[in-house]
Amino acid sequence: MLSSDARLFRVAAVAEAWSWVGLLVGMYLKYSEVGNPIGVRIMGPIHGLLFVAYIVASWRVAAAHGWPAARLALALAAGIPPLATWIFERFALKRGWLTAPQAVPTRQSGRP
Repeated sequence: MLSSDARLFRVAAVAEAWSWVGLLVGMYLKYSEVGNPIGVRIMGPIHGLLFVAYIVASWRVAAAHGWPAARLALALAAGIPPLATWIFERFALKRGWLTAPQAVPTRQSGRP
């Protein structure tokens, strides 16, 4: 089962990835013969906000799930190339890095 931090991470990763695509489309429209900067004006701030949300979600899930520093660094580095956050999210989900740690039953003192 996924924790609330893991669900937040998954949403942030996918949203950040697709906002990158939207920003790239906006950049194409701005710097092509179309010359219309509206896509960058809209998608730039949206992507920036979602990038920050992804970074915060990465730190939260790393703390909640006890990720080693190298895994957190990989998650943070995935925020740089387009669509890499979505790829990392799928990778982490398949490896069980986002599942809630299992509670270890404690031994009760006394007789049963």
